[in-house]
Amino acid sequence: MDRFVKELIRDRWLYLMLLPGVLYFLVFRYLPMWGLVIAFQNYMPFLGIMKSEWVGFYHFKYLFTGPDFWMLLRNTVVLAVYNIFFFFPLPIIVALMLNELRHEWFKKVVVSLIYVPHFLSWVIVVSFFYIFFTIKDGIVNELIQTFGFDKIHFLDSAAWFRTMVTLEVIWKETGWGTIIFMAALAGVNPQLYEAARMDGANRLQQLYHITLPSIRSTIVILLILRLGSFLDTGFEQIFLMLNALNREVGEVFDTYVYTVGIQGGQFSFSAAVGMFKSVVGLLLVLITNRLAKRFGEEGIY
Repeated sequence: MDRFVKELIRDRWLYLMLLPGVLYFLVFRYLPMWGLVIAFQNYMPFLGIMKSEWVGFYHFKYLFTGPDFWMLLRNTVVLAVYNIFFFFPLPIIVALMLNELRHEWFKKVVVSLIYVPHFLSWVIVVSFFYIFFTIKDGIVNELIQTFGFDKIHFLDSAAWFRTMVTLEVIWKETGWGTIIFMAALAGVNPQLYEAARMDGANRLQQLYHITLPSIRSTIVILLILRLGSFLDTGFEQIFLMLNALNREVGEVFDTYVYTVGIQGGQFSFSAAVGMFKSVVGLLLVLITNRLAKRFGEEGIY
């Protein structure tokens, strides 16, 4: 105990810098977990958590046996898979391309330009896409018509909904993800490349045998963390993109909770859906972390 106190006094400024992050997770991540108990209750705000009726797994049964469950699960999983297969590799590819540039000033300019969209709200991003892809006076559709083709209903078509959502995510978040991999690439020992060049390795061979293995652990960790939020497709973006014509393929758990749970006052049902998503995310993290360790990676724990 005395040793701990001495270390605490010695490193007091480091612990003081750590304090805001600890308080954030305690207040906004751990304390709200107490509210998960309402998923097993018929929660009434005027009665509170302590006095609301206990109903056990009723809301989970209602979710799993409801007419919309399989539609919601299918839509959510498909959008999540789109993000994993089409979005997740792009920051890696862009980072690898930028890493090959020899002019540092040009690299910094490109990185600065492509990560700016991350700071835009989804309202602005969806508005941009509306301006470009709307059937009436949209820039893209005007070009399509100029070349003699019929206009395409990008924004109100079920066939194009998932593609448009994925394109928005790619445009908004690719630059931000690139920064993480650029930081990982900065830690690669330059002497490895010099030794490879002396052995006659070309740029592609250096990429395959040095660059990718050096950032493989970062890729695995970020993939595991992304799978932890596999069913979190993002409420705001999907809600702004939804309309009567694409709802069949666009309605996901997040928007369903808002329309049925929050607007309908079914707070316990909303908590049950959120808990279901969290359990699925936890299981995916545990499974992928074990697989990563089995293949020789460090994992997240």
